[in-house]
Amino acid sequence: MNDRELLETIAGLSAAFGGDRYVRGGGGNTSCKNDSTLWIKPSGLALSDMTPGNFVALSRARLAELYETAFPADDTGRERAVKDFMTTTILPGQPGRPSVEAPLHNAFPQRYVVHTHPALVNAMTCGRDGEAACARLFPTALWVGFVEPGYTLSMVIRKAMLAYEEKAGKPPETLLLGNHGVFIAHDRPEGMRRLYGEVMGKLEKAVGDAGFLGEPERRGSPGRAAEDAAIARARAAMGADAAEAAPSGWFRTPEGAITPDHIVYCKSYMFKGEPEAAALAAYREKRGCWPRVVETADAVYGFGSSRKVADLALEMAWDGALIAQYANAFGGIQYLDERFVRFIEGWEVESYRQRLMQ
Repeated sequence: MNDRELLETIAGLSAAFGGDRYVRGGGGNTSCKNDSTLWIKPSGLALSDMTPGNFVALSRARLAELYETAFPADDTGRERAVKDFMTTTILPGQPGRPSVEAPLHNAFPQRYVVHTHPALVNAMTCGRDGEAACARLFPTALWVGFVEPGYTLSMVIRKAMLAYEEKAGKPPETLLLGNHGVFIAHDRPEGMRRLYGEVMGKLEKAVGDAGFLGEPERRGSPGRAAEDAAIARARAAMGADAAEAAPSGWFRTPEGAITPDHIVYCKSYMFKGEPEAAALAAYREKRGCWPRVVETADAVYGFGSSRKVADLALEMAWDGALIAQYANAFGGIQYLDERFVRFIEGWEVESYRQRLMQ
């Protein structure tokens, strides 16, 4: 198969798994490879927007050197050094910034890799009993609990993959990550579609059999006047961070951070209450930022500096509500530990993704 055929195939897979059943916003990533080159989705670009021409080509030999390179022990120094290293893997003439998970994609020997964050999958990966459910439903999958994304994640998973292959005699095709999502790898597009179908089908049945497949409770809009008044109060307090608003009828928003994507697109914690100046200022004092989602007694609002940011914040809050409901089938939702929240909030890679959203 030539390079053009590889890229056309991975672009088709990106479109197939780029809808909101699998990812939202710029989440998820896809790649294809030959012996020398890895082509991967640029950071921040939506899967559904991928074409054969906008994948970033990386040197696999240079990527492999990352596994043996010593980086600083502290988070800030390490992530800066890894970012600089990753620029040296990009082949000449390539636009865009490769996904930070490129070393992980490179570790899979299979030709195609598709990483997504479906609500059904994250119901299990974010469930308190998720690991046990994974072992029961997907006995040949590799499960890895939540790990800081980026370099640390790539190194931990590469080690786990080598151990899996030594035991099973072949590399894993399905990798499930605590509070993160799923990676599926295969040499053929039809194999990718089959494996995804099996994963989604089994999880839909498990959630349905437990009685939690329906949508969470959602009420109608409180009315234009009430929405306008709430938006005006929020805008007066938050200024440019509430320049645009996306209103919705009420639903119960998550109580904490669910996955890295939720932190990026709707912040780690929702603001719950009326958007009064003093309460919003207290949130900012505690969290270091204005909220992006406000849940009042009768509505939910996404806020942002642009309509795109506000819409996506509301969309991700709803995705979180779906995950929280589905997770009842797996022992209830397990939110991210605060130390992981702080790492992701301060991570330059995620700040870069946020800038691309504007």
